[in-house]
Amino acid sequence: MFHILVAEDDKNLRRLMAAYLEQSGYEVYHAEDGEAALSILDSTHIDLIISDIMMPNMDGYELIEELRNAGFTLPVLMVTAKETFEDKKKGFLVGTDDYMVKPIDMDEMLLRRANIANEHKLQLGDGVLLDYDSLTVRAHGKLFELPKKEFYLLFKLLSYPKKIFTRQQLMDEIWGMDAEADERTVDVHIKRLREKFENLPEFKIITIRGLGYKAERYV
Repeated sequence: MFHILVAEDDKNLRRLMAAYLEQSGYEVYHAEDGEAALSILDSTHIDLIISDIMMPNMDGYELIEELRNAGFTLPVLMVTAKETFEDKKKGFLVGTDDYMVKPIDMDEMLLRRANIANEHKLQLGDGVLLDYDSLTVRAHGKLFELPKKEFYLLFKLLSYPKKIFTRQQLMDEIWGMDAEADERTVDVHIKRLREKFENLPEFKIITIRGLGYKAERYV
């Protein structure tokens, strides 16, 4: 299931947005400010953040900047009453993926989420398709249903081919910064992925000795 974090200090609006998203089949987490959002991200895998800008303690700009500086690449939809060019420019500069101005049209919000979700499908040539919503890999007519962490790990690596991720980076983003599992957990999941997909010509997961892993795509 697609997990969405709604960071909004207006309790009524936050509940309205969450209810609308939940009715559409998404699992929704609530945060009243940026600090509460970071706390949720420490222990929960989130696929999309919908964040207000003007919030107490830590505003939306600070939240997104903190996440990007920590290496988090999950998409962010900024929802705000600020609509000047400079406000939008600042939002995109800190790492926002899309922007909506209040008052919010709920159907448009779902459309924006759907557009972002389309980026959560990876096509590798004609033979391999990764579908984030269903946690599946379709490879040459065969369907693989992966455990969540395995899929998130594979999707992450293949989304950034040739980019080296340390084990700690992968642990922080996929298992959460407060996860009790150690870095060897990443190695175990990589081993399982290799066993399942070692014969596919489209990609390989490569060990970078002393650092971590990267993926190479050949299509």
